[in-house]
Amino acid sequence: MLAEQTVLLSVRQLGKTFPGQVALAGVDLEVRAGEVHALVGQNGSGKSTLIKVLAGYHQPDPGSEVDLPVGDAIGFVHQDLALVDALNAVDNLALARGYAIRRGRIDARREQERTRTLMARLGREVDLAVPVGDLPPVERALVAMARALDGMRESSVLVLDEPTAALPAPEVGRLFAAIEQVKSYGGGVLYVSHRLDEVFRIADRVTVLRDGRRVATVDASELDHDGLIELMLGHSLQRRAHAPAQRRSGAPALEVVSLRGGRLEGFTASVRAGEIVGVAGLVGSGREDLAEALVGATPGTAGLVRVDGRELRKRTPRAAIDAGLALLPADRARLGAVLEHSIAENVTLPRLRSLVRALRIVRRRERRDVLGWIDKVGLVPREPDRVLGTLSGGNQQKALLARWLRATPRVLVLDEPTQGVDVGAKEAIHGLLHDAVSEGLAVLVCSAETEDLADLCDRVLVMRAGRVAVELSGAALSDERIVRETLAPVQDNGSGGSAHE
Repeated sequence: MLAEQTVLLSVRQLGKTFPGQVALAGVDLEVRAGEVHALVGQNGSGKSTLIKVLAGYHQPDPGSEVDLPVGDAIGFVHQDLALVDALNAVDNLALARGYAIRRGRIDARREQERTRTLMARLGREVDLAVPVGDLPPVERALVAMARALDGMRESSVLVLDEPTAALPAPEVGRLFAAIEQVKSYGGGVLYVSHRLDEVFRIADRVTVLRDGRRVATVDASELDHDGLIELMLGHSLQRRAHAPAQRRSGAPALEVVSLRGGRLEGFTASVRAGEIVGVAGLVGSGREDLAEALVGATPGTAGLVRVDGRELRKRTPRAAIDAGLALLPADRARLGAVLEHSIAENVTLPRLRSLVRALRIVRRRERRDVLGWIDKVGLVPREPDRVLGTLSGGNQQKALLARWLRATPRVLVLDEPTQGVDVGAKEAIHGLLHDAVSEGLAVLVCSAETEDLADLCDRVLVMRAGRVAVELSGAALSDERIVRETLAPVQDNGSGGSAHE
């Protein structure tokens, strides 16, 4: 079709240089009408910089050519959505463009009709009386999409930056249906995602960035998963075999008995030293509440938690750390890191005693210590004084992992450890965890990423209705089996079951 050949957005020889860093160099990209064009690459490859140039946040280097759709024909949905949670969908849309006024007052009926029309365009209704903070994740994402499309022509460009990062798997299809609606109206979509399975489901073409340069633009139908990874990394992905089950021996490093609180209804499990145990489950299964409940970050929990056989009687994060139980939370920006502080300050935060002399931190000693951890986890750049918030998501996560490995806990709990990181950072994080458990660390991983759990873990516990429904290990442990068990009816969840090799 002719519409499919129309170029809506064009970038030629795009460059962007920061002091001491070339973020983009000679990048070409175009988005056509009626297509989803995926933009992929490792963290630090230049994707975020390119989007910020399109949004006008950064000015490109001289010689760059950026031809954007005319007028208000380009909209952006960023990973954090940037919605005002206390306001409803109507107000969130109106804040972006201004309210319709009638006789000196806000025309509430017109605003509601406009919001309903935009949501219908995306194939979904939302409760206009409910604050968006109380809406399900997929409806929040669609409100952000509607806001981006508000006032735009049908033949416009929608830029989606990690739109499914906070969505459970069953909701992703609903978002994709809304994207197909945008395509059907003759619009174009620039889709940025680390989730390569989604790229193959939704994208027509794929552009790969590496180190600020475009290495390929390919029809999605001509790529496979491993081929795309190789383009992103510049080499093939090294696959690790499962650690042998016989390495687990001795008493459990972590024991949990009948843990209750939030959506937990009696979670019971154990993790031995030298073992990685995964926890899977749909949203509402209790999986998303488990990590914070274990370390006492969630008030009102009940049940027994033991570390190396000693009961954790005082249920606070400080008491958990002192007992050797550490958490790397899912919400890295809000709960896991101090983004305004340096890499060094973030890495050393839990354990400063070895760096202190005469009640002051010895900065030379701190720098030497942190450089060692930067090298160990492969963090880029190798600059302890760099502000953590300026790093890519993958490098922020490496810094936080270095923090807790440096603190030498007996048990490390990780909640969504590879959320928002690219395949290269994911491979590095998996390698660091394998190395740590080989030295005796016990690791519990809570994640919605079933493929990650299958690749990383020795055992996977599948939760339903707040309890462990089934345990998978050996030949029974696969991505497909984890998905099947998470989707099984809740009534199948009795006292729990197991599936071993």
